[in-house]
Amino acid sequence: MEEIQHKMMSVNGITMHVAEKGEGPVILFLHGFPELWYSWRRQILALSSLGFHAVAPDLRGYGDTEAPDAISAYNCLHVVGDLVALLDAIGAEQVFLVGHDWGAMIGWYLCLFRPERIKAFVCLSVPFRARNPIMKPLETMRTLFGDDYYICRFQEPRKIEAAIAHFGTKEVLKKIFSDRTPGPPCLPRENEFGISPATPITLPSWLSEEDLSYFAMKFDQRGFTGGLNYYRTMDLNWELTAAWTRAKVQVPVKFIVGELDTVYTTPGVKEYVHNDRGFKNDVPLLKEVVVMEGAGHFINQEKAEEISNHIYDFFKKF
Repeated sequence: MEEIQHKMMSVNGITMHVAEKGEGPVILFLHGFPELWYSWRRQILALSSLGFHAVAPDLRGYGDTEAPDAISAYNCLHVVGDLVALLDAIGAEQVFLVGHDWGAMIGWYLCLFRPERIKAFVCLSVPFRARNPIMKPLETMRTLFGDDYYICRFQEPRKIEAAIAHFGTKEVLKKIFSDRTPGPPCLPRENEFGISPATPITLPSWLSEEDLSYFAMKFDQRGFTGGLNYYRTMDLNWELTAAWTRAKVQVPVKFIVGELDTVYTTPGVKEYVHNDRGFKNDVPLLKEVVVMEGAGHFINQEKAEEISNHIYDFFKKF
């Protein structure tokens, strides 16, 4: 997009693509799956115009950022290491943080590991969940939601990549971005994404053909394996974070979620988010929970202006 600047930076042993605009306090934007820096295009323009330096990388494995081959290279310590190195490279001792989906999960790890680097965190879609010392994540998910739960289906290398290749990148992305099915999201053994020529998928109003083409071009170039490897390291992350069992997130947080979000509508999530002995107990500096009426999972794109306003309203307090 015009006016947004792009650079390639060496961080933590990889080359990272970073989009940025503006001057002032830094806001670090972390995207989710299957997304890119581009998911924050409207927030970059809005917040840079309000006196902030907006910085949005392609996370490792995505877009124009390097994608290591090993699955283990996508564990939380490596990804947070990328971000700490990025902050050091741009000379930002402390930043505001915004994360969505996997970017939210990485944001929680960043707050947990290096709270002194984060002034405040606006988290979209995925609440913090404390480490369960008794059961690994995949075992927990299979027990609760079955083998067809999407994260379980993402585990086998090359399997979901082959399904995406069969249906086509653009069609799969269109399906994911437009889907508003309540959680938990499951993928059937045949036709994993429910795509059929008999029922064409209509693009949501907040996503243009040009936007979709940009996402598809970058995923056709890079592939999906890097992004999927984040899911494939969840049990490894559990092993690596044993020292943070029962640790609380000591960063001021504003949590925003769409009422139709597939994460929010997954059984148990609403109860956790709105229970003072749940989310608020694990994140003592949780200042506000916002549920956006009629909004789905990709709220930073679907409700771009409102999200930008929420971010500004929260960060201007610090």
